[in-house]
Amino acid sequence: MTFSPQLEARFAELLTHYPEGRQRGALIPMLMYAQDEVGAVTQELMEELAKRLGITTLQVDEVTGYYSMLHKKPQGKYHVQVCTNVACMLRGGAELYDHACKKLNLGHKQTAADGKFSLEEVECIGACSWAPAIQVNYDFHHEVTTGKLDEILEGLK
Repeated sequence: MTFSPQLEARFAELLTHYPEGRQRGALIPMLMYAQDEVGAVTQELMEELAKRLGITTLQVDEVTGYYSMLHKKPQGKYHVQVCTNVACMLRGGAELYDHACKKLNLGHKQTAADGKFSLEEVECIGACSWAPAIQVNYDFHHEVTTGKLDEILEGLK
């Protein structure tokens, strides 16, 4: 698999931060950077990173399946994740997710036909103290109300 020279340089620099034999620690950032360039974590991408890090493709696949920020299929330009875990749920996360479904006319892990938005209900984004929380791509939004969600989405259109 071929990556851009910029991504290859980023990988090379990243690997300098890990001692010989422990470079598998670079897997998550490598997956994120590659996903940004390729558009999704494909089978070919997992095989390539496994080869580079001296681990199995299954190990890469397990990591990909565990983290909600890694996706095996392309997402919308704006990927909206709404947390509905306990803290967020108790403060309106489920209602917020329902509102997002209606507003975007999407369900869980669906992408709009025009590719602009995708939506996902997630278990936790690590923002329990500021619940309910959402994430749009890599941007976190805390203490989100339905009105605030509408403003965020309108700002992206």
